[in-house]
Amino acid sequence: MKVLMINGSPHAEGNTALALSEMRKIFDDQGVETVLLHVGNRDIRGCIACGTCHKKGKCAFDDAVNEAAAILEGCDGLVVGSPVYFASANGTLVSFMDRLFYSSHFDMTMKVGAAVAVARRGGLSATFDELNKYFTISGMPVASSQYWNSLHGTAPGEAAGDAEGLQVMRTLARNMVFLMRSIALGREAYGLPEKERRVATNFIR
Repeated sequence: MKVLMINGSPHAEGNTALALSEMRKIFDDQGVETVLLHVGNRDIRGCIACGTCHKKGKCAFDDAVNEAAAILEGCDGLVVGSPVYFASANGTLVSFMDRLFYSSHFDMTMKVGAAVAVARRGGLSATFDELNKYFTISGMPVASSQYWNSLHGTAPGEAAGDAEGLQVMRTLARNMVFLMRSIALGREAYGLPEKERRVATNFIR
């Protein structure tokens, strides 16, 4: 088993990193390989709808997006962590996710996704919902925990005092491992679900 973990915070050692680290302890204990990419401090521009990815199979901007895609293709799961800014994920992370999911042309079906939101106080649920949409449009089962996947803290390390939030992270990691292993067994026994040729219907004709 292998999981790609994305830190969408500008701060490499902030509370988002703390949340991912708590999950990583469980992954390590369960023998799951992890790769951590810190993208929140990178210069990542948004998609410009150039269509290059349809021709080359990767984004025209050769940055952290293509780096992550090459890793994700061989992974069983993806964890995306973000701080909350104005009840939304970090703008850099949103640009990264838009381009990653649009430009990657390998099948993400049944890769397990998990979103983690970190905030001082509010906007966690909106950010959590925002990030989960990337998974649900791609046939990726969403891992759940005992509560919404959120952690509270402002100053670096402050989230270490959120005992319930840390427990949520550990439970999320355990549930994710179980789900990935179950899917691997199911794929071996039954294969992946049958896929129909996609039908795209425009609202205006």
